[in-house]
Parts: sequence; structure tokens; C-alpha cells
Amino acid sequence: MGAELQSLFCKDNQLEYLWSGDPAFWGKKSPVLFPIIGGLKNNTYTHKGVSYQLSRHGFARDMEFTLSAKSNDSISFTLNANEQTLKHYPFMFRFTITYSLHKSVLSCNYQITNIDIKPIFVSVGAHPAFKVPLVNETAFEDYYLQFDAMETADKWPLSPEGLIQTTPVPFFNNTNRINLIKELFYGDALVFKQLKSNHISLLNSKNKHGFKFEYQHFPYMGIWSAKNADFVCIEPWCGIADSVDTTGELNQKEGMNILTPGELMSRTWSVELF
Repeated sequence: MGAELQSLFCKDNQLEYLWSGDPAFWGKKSPVLFPIIGGLKNNTYTHKGVSYQLSRHGFARDMEFTLSAKSNDSISFTLNANEQTLKHYPFMFRFTITYSLHKSVLSCNYQITNIDIKPIFVSVGAHPAFKVPLVNETAFEDYYLQFDAMETADKWPLSPEGLIQTTPVPFFNNTNRINLIKELFYGDALVFKQLKSNHISLLNSKNKHGFKFEYQHFPYMGIWSAKNADFVCIEPWCGIADSVDTTGELNQKEGMNILTPGELMSRTWSVELF
């Protein structure tokens, strides 16, 4: 279901790194976001004069993928356009997710192929939730996120409906660190555009356990946790939620990628555990 990662266990240190999926806080673990990121205004968009309904983060996370390839260290799952998807998204596509293992690194690759006779508008993003704290002797507040570049960037606040507000708020001021406190996420996700960093590490002040999360060619980033939950999501995105003043036209939506017939779009993120 959704080709969703269910566990991320490090044999070297016997630690589980993925959130448990406790429905009291948030029942998912690592959903894929496709063919849109975030929410649409009124859950609706328009394409060539026709209105379509599409729920937050799209439909792929709630659909069954088929096993399409496997080896000793990788496995692939595929979702093809079908009668159900065409009701909400009038494009023919093939979407394959491949998980690969190499020592202590898990890589996740998204491949989207336009199998239509016309251009398609598409976006994709990740939403893995990592367990924080990783070990019982530590607390959520002992952990921090460290970016590989010094950042000076605003965050883009979300409306109560989950839409991007028109005015950003100062956040990073020549720093590469976010100290994790649960109140940080009481106003929903931290949303950033065009950060310099290509990897983010989860570290803590009590021991050497954590991870390094790498990504390329994802121009948007979300950092999120459910209220008072023991996890943090690192979400590299190729797109972003609708703005509060959106026109609703799909061809004007920020962050949509246009693929010509036969074109393939590939994006990869990876996480190294320690």
C-alpha cells in the first residue's frame, strides 16, 4: 500500500530509526507524495476548463503498488495510471519507487515516466518520519538537525487550511542548525524554498547515534512533526502546496514539473544510519 517504508532497522546498533505509525498522533510512516505536494485550495484544480478533485499530497500514498523488480539489495514497486487515477488526474503515467541498500545506507529513487501522448504536469516528494528520541536515555529536546550549508532563509507559513501564505517569516540567519523542541511544530510544518543544503543530519548531545539524510534536485523542504509526537519528518519536495491566492489552474501551480511524452523524471533521497 503506497509502497510505504515500514521499518528502518540498523543491525549494527540494534536501533529502529523509523516512526512507529502510532495513529494517536499520525498513522503513517513514510508516505510518498504524488502527483502533487501539500493541499489544493478547496481540494480542487482546473485543467483545460475541467475541474478535478485531488486530496492533500495526492493519491499514490493510498493506492496499492505492484512489485516490479527485486534483487538481493533492492526492490521496486510500480503504480500505473488507471481508471481510478484518471478521475482525479487526467494524465497517463508510470511511477516506480525503488529502495536500495548499501551497507548502512538506504536509498529511495522515484521514477516518473510520461506514457501519455501529451505533456503531463507532475510533482513528487518524500515524507519519512524518523523516531526521536532514538534511544530511551535521551529526550526529543536533546536532538537537533544540522544542515551541510550555512543558511539564511525565510520559512513560508501555512494557513489553517494548509495553504502557503503570501508573506514569508524570517527563520535561518546564517546558521545550519535547528534545535528540536515540540513547540516548533505547533503551527504546522516548517516550509522552505531553495535552501543551499543537500543533506541534513539528525544529531544529539548525549551520544553518537543519528543519521545523515541526503537529497538532490528537490527545491522545497518541509520539516514537520505532529503535535507532541516523538518523531520528525524530513520532507524533500519537488513541489509545494497551493498558495492562498492561487488561480487553481494546474499549469500555473508552483512546483509542477512538465514532462513531454516519453520523458522520465528521476529523483533520489538516501539516509545513512549511525
